[in-house]
Amino acid sequence: MIDPIALDGFKSTLQTYNKTLVEVRDSLNLDSKEKRIAELDKMMEEPGFWDDPDRSTRYVQENKGLKDTLQHYQDLEKQRDDIELMIEMAYDEDDASVVDEIREMLDTYVEELEEARITTLLSGEYDHNSATLKLSPGAGGTEAMDWCSMLYRMYTRWAEKHGFQVEVLDILDGDEAGLKSVTLQIDGENAYGLLKSEKGVHRLVRISPFNANAKRQTSFVSCDVEPVFEGDLDVEIRPEDIRIDTYRSSGAGGQHINKTSSAIRITHFPTGIVVTCQNERSQFQNKDKAMEMLKAKLYMLKMEEDEAKRNAIRGEVKKIDFGSQIRSYVMQPYQLVKDTRTGAENSNVQAVMDGDIDLFISAYLKWIKQPGQEN
Repeated sequence: MIDPIALDGFKSTLQTYNKTLVEVRDSLNLDSKEKRIAELDKMMEEPGFWDDPDRSTRYVQENKGLKDTLQHYQDLEKQRDDIELMIEMAYDEDDASVVDEIREMLDTYVEELEEARITTLLSGEYDHNSATLKLSPGAGGTEAMDWCSMLYRMYTRWAEKHGFQVEVLDILDGDEAGLKSVTLQIDGENAYGLLKSEKGVHRLVRISPFNANAKRQTSFVSCDVEPVFEGDLDVEIRPEDIRIDTYRSSGAGGQHINKTSSAIRITHFPTGIVVTCQNERSQFQNKDKAMEMLKAKLYMLKMEEDEAKRNAIRGEVKKIDFGSQIRSYVMQPYQLVKDTRTGAENSNVQAVMDGDIDLFISAYLKWIKQPGQEN
């Protein structure tokens, strides 16, 4: 015999997300997308459409993207309708065997709807780009370097869960433990838009394993996130403005790090920007990659000429120390991860360190849409 309370719970949960589904539809502006699809379909039927390969390819890709977005939303509506039908059938037929199936369908629907909602919040100019993420320890010595390696693991786990490709561009081991620095490239659709929430100082409070007296210690790591640009950027770099140094690769990169004197460091004198790369197979490849990174950073500076653009892309630069953190991770005397900007928090610290940071990313994306916040 079926438990009506369970079915009532499913029905209530489903109704709770109806507002979210409407918000997603409104954010996607589906009416205008349907009009554009009709226009493109008509254009593709016209004689001579395929005479200009570049133009036709561009329109075909646009049409596909619009249709994929529309289909994704329609799939969400169908999931909701299927769940409603299953619940009604369970009531009518008093069939307890479908309860687990309904629960699984509902969990999948809620997860995919939440992903769609987050995607609608990614409206920034570079949100759809891949990202580079650099971690640098601040105050805290060896403890901070260990904290840096913990965050490196956290972001790697998060990226893997989301199907992103992670490439270690540069990594430097700490003297006793942890990392002195690490730079990652995280490739995939919306990587920058999601990870821009992580830019800032991350604070750890715990009983230090490096303290013989088992005292609580606070340490800090700075996280810098920038978009990856495709194609050659229109940035001039004069040879006299840079110094290129070669050094031996090192770090916990395993087979991904080439342990020869092929690592490259480029210093840009006018801005003080320093970029490094040691992941490629040859010195020439590392140099090319480092130059790409330098161009991207200089391009970002060029885009930051007005304050609004600067805040939207890079965020506020802060000292890596007390009072400047965007998020605190407390392991003792209690367990809590809390974002100081949005107020989002999670008491399951281990889950967060295993890459479960979507709560904070979602909260940030909603927060920057509020009046008075920069997007």
